[in-house]
Amino acid sequence: MNNFNAIAPVALICRVGGRKPLIAAIAAIAIAAALLGGVRHSQVYADSPTPTPARASQPSDADAHTLRRYTLQLLHILSDADSNRWERYRQAIAHCASPPAYLGEIGADSDVSPLDHAVAAMTEDLCADLDQRLEDARTVGLLMNEPQAMRGYTLITGFSDNYVHLVDHLGRIAHSWQLGRRIAHAKLMDNGNLLVQLGRGEELSILDPDSGIVWKYTHTGNFHHDFLKMPNGNLLMIARGFKSREEAIQAGVNPDVVPLEGMEYDYLIEVRPTGSDDGEIVWEWSAWDYIVQDFDASKENYGDPSDHPELIDVNFLVKSSRGRGRNTLNWLHTNAIDYNPSLNQIILSPRNNDELWIIDRSVSTKIAPTRKGGNAGKGGALLYRWGNPRAYRHGTTDDQRLFRQHHTQWIAPGLPGAGNILVFNNKNEFAADQRKNYSSIEEIVPPTDGSEYKREPGAAYPPVEPVWTYTAEPPSDFYSSVMGCVQRLPNGNTLICDSTSGAVFQVTPDGTTVWKYVYPIRGDIPLKQGEEVDADNSFVYRAYWYAPDYPGLQKYDLTPGDTIELYE
Repeated sequence: MNNFNAIAPVALICRVGGRKPLIAAIAAIAIAAALLGGVRHSQVYADSPTPTPARASQPSDADAHTLRRYTLQLLHILSDADSNRWERYRQAIAHCASPPAYLGEIGADSDVSPLDHAVAAMTEDLCADLDQRLEDARTVGLLMNEPQAMRGYTLITGFSDNYVHLVDHLGRIAHSWQLGRRIAHAKLMDNGNLLVQLGRGEELSILDPDSGIVWKYTHTGNFHHDFLKMPNGNLLMIARGFKSREEAIQAGVNPDVVPLEGMEYDYLIEVRPTGSDDGEIVWEWSAWDYIVQDFDASKENYGDPSDHPELIDVNFLVKSSRGRGRNTLNWLHTNAIDYNPSLNQIILSPRNNDELWIIDRSVSTKIAPTRKGGNAGKGGALLYRWGNPRAYRHGTTDDQRLFRQHHTQWIAPGLPGAGNILVFNNKNEFAADQRKNYSSIEEIVPPTDGSEYKREPGAAYPPVEPVWTYTAEPPSDFYSSVMGCVQRLPNGNTLICDSTSGAVFQVTPDGTTVWKYVYPIRGDIPLKQGEEVDADNSFVYRAYWYAPDYPGLQKYDLTPGDTIELYE
């Protein structure tokens, strides 16, 4: 059946049946049975699987009436000449997602009338066929919602629009924030406010539920990529500093790679909010304080990088690129941070080094550059690094595990794999042959007993291999050359954001996809269902999952609204 307008005669018969519902129902069943064939029923728009509770007593006339009324309503939806196909499909699927309990109780041996048997069979086949039709034709919004999916809310920040959307597990808008400026990145705080980075990093702001700015902060070294709220209420963020060409060369950087305008480096700042538009920097860490080089013995920081895995080889520049908007060397390109309160440590993701680093937060700002003090006695030097042992000359290309990675993080306490490290591994090393490119998710077990990370003398930091990896089948079906995010969920699923395709999805521990949502925005314009996303204008920067009982959601009316995508 190519068009559900064919059901209009069925609904008409049902409407005019009047006092003869039996005749109307039989006619409806006969026509529908001729038009439909039973197919499988997926859970795309379903809040829960069809209930099948046991019944202690015989079905009542009220049960039969409820079932027939439910089927009649479904036929009315499908015959609505004022709605287009997509809207009819969507409304009908939503109706099918909440069937009367009686429908699930009717089996081959049920003690019900032949009419109810026929109505139940027709209704189930009709819903299954609808679900299949919509699943085969959807391009954006909710594409998959299997029973194994973790229910909750997903906060999505696009890469080129002025909105942040919170959608429920059925792809409906639960809340939205909007400013007249590009929102680059957003996280929901436990007090219900939204922490956002605006533009290209010129301002960090806190929005109330109505999108009003309650606090903002600017900094001379513009913020970029990532930030977080610390348990003490302070804000930790990545900032960008600059060194002139002369300063870089004096520090031991190879002059051949330093442009005339110098080079960029990354540093961290922890800010205590004050007032409504200010903050106090209470802690800093700079990568520039922990460099080593063996290029020029007459310059600063001279030493053998292989003897100092706790330091950063400033000439390991194999993946460097030009800075945005200026002719400067983009040295590290740190794109993610996370904080572990039980260890009092911070994890960073210096993308251009193809590594993750862990540093000690317990050291004071004044002591850190001395490379002494703190829980581990190393000041702010690296406690651990993983992904590319070539960066400290303890491996070859065969030992490299990370390639332009993003969103490094510890798995939070109470979640499966707690204490392990998750990372989005972009793996875009085969730029010459895009067919080989694919991304993966890596979970590793860090070799630590607290503040110390174990490593055999002369060897790279373990582990050799991840404890869990996700790739698609075939691998090229999952590939984000830039950006990307990952999050472990309470039921063991993993939320993944394939940024360049605009897809956010959940996979089970065995790698099965059980929930998928494609962000239906192109530039700043919602897409119509049936349209395809644009790989250049439909990026998703980050997506975060929140449980229904998350404290930050409690001040919101989460009554589901419409979808972002349009159906007309």
